[in-house]
Amino acid sequence: MKTYFKYTIFLFAFALLFSCQDSKNKDGVERPKPTRKYDKPQDFTYTIWSLKNDSVRKVFKSKFSSSEITTIVSLNRIDKNTLQKADTLIIPNKLDDDFLAYSAFPYTIKNLSDVPKIAIFSYPIQAYGLYEYGELVKWGPSSLGSEAHKTPTGLFFTNWKGEEVQSTVDDEWILRWNFNIENTEGVGWHQYELPGYPASHSCLRLLENDAKWMYDWADEWILKDANTVEAKGIPVLVFGEYDFDGKSPWLKLVDEPKANDISEKELENLVERHLSEIMKEQENREKVLTEKQVE
Repeated sequence: MKTYFKYTIFLFAFALLFSCQDSKNKDGVERPKPTRKYDKPQDFTYTIWSLKNDSVRKVFKSKFSSSEITTIVSLNRIDKNTLQKADTLIIPNKLDDDFLAYSAFPYTIKNLSDVPKIAIFSYPIQAYGLYEYGELVKWGPSSLGSEAHKTPTGLFFTNWKGEEVQSTVDDEWILRWNFNIENTEGVGWHQYELPGYPASHSCLRLLENDAKWMYDWADEWILKDANTVEAKGIPVLVFGEYDFDGKSPWLKLVDEPKANDISEKELENLVERHLSEIMKEQENREKVLTEKQVE
């Protein structure tokens, strides 16, 4: 009996030690864990609502609360203004108050455990995921570049930001909560209409609440002078291709509820291709910030 008890204590201590190590980075530093309702994205099924006439639209508006409609439009990559023109929507079988529950992005990307912040945009499913030390803290809908004006893919870094910016393409386009990620081409994320398909002029459109949140969350570059960048902002990955000839990817959820899911392995492989550059720029930024504190 004593031997069994000692063995149980040993196993418990070993498991505790292992779990503690798992919550630390490679240097043994504790990383903050986000508070999340669930430990992984939840399973949902979906049905199609056809808003073919005013009577169906009336039923729709009476059936769902404002917060539930926010969830529905986000899953359909539209905003509430665009809802007036939408004719087909996917509706989840359960409306959860935590939007992270519907995430197409994995909750954890292990090889990002030493990266304080990164934004990842998926072209195929028109959505973004935000990670802090490899843990998903937010995700949501986006509208990337149209077929004629595709958003460039690859690794970028946040540069400058502006609460209200006039577009360089058309001075009538006012971009709210704009955060530039590619200065020479004028590409950035910002609030603008989400129509349910890639429609931007190469930028990454967001819902206003998401754009404002990300405006405050991400870091700007650090300039030595007007023409010299001392340190870049946070890394931004844009990946994949959109099937412009196919049906909207989220409509596939009706037949295959996991159709839009991005696996942890896929994102780990994506990150691995850029990790050395991400870490190099991160170390440089930390060095610049340290030097400025000393000054």
